[in-house]
Amino acid sequence: MNCQQTLAITSHRVLVSDLNEHETVYGGRLLELLDSTASISASHIARTETATASLDHFNFIAPFKLKDFFYIETYVSGVGKRSIEIFAKIIGEHLQTGERFLGATAFLTFVVLDNETMLEPITPVSKEEKALCSKYPERKQKQIDQLKQQKEFRQRISLALPWQQK
Repeated sequence: MNCQQTLAITSHRVLVSDLNEHETVYGGRLLELLDSTASISASHIARTETATASLDHFNFIAPFKLKDFFYIETYVSGVGKRSIEIFAKIIGEHLQTGERFLGATAFLTFVVLDNETMLEPITPVSKEEKALCSKYPERKQKQIDQLKQQKEFRQRISLALPWQQK
């Protein structure tokens, strides 16, 4: 399967209800829409239930404002034994001028819930896809290292209520 076969694109017009106190799209709203779009790309390759495991990296580059629209483009950029890395870019456009801009990029990881599912490898075709997919092993190793650190970190987190801590 190639990256384009996992492509998912959603379009969104910025509405007043999407704005925060800075009059830009609220980050949580972007993350909600991003997760939804990325899940479609994960489903294209897995063809079974998947779940979001992590938002590995999110870069806010330029804000989206009222009278803008943006679309979220996602595709698979790496495949492990049960994990699927999704690359996302959020591209904005000023409706009055037609000027396009890169608003954000992200990597997310989804996992296949069915242990019997065998994921097929992903084949990049475009220059962008080749550049991203070639670095997947490095990103995967960093993620494995971070998961080990997070496991150690979680062991030090107290679940006691603040007034019960000694």
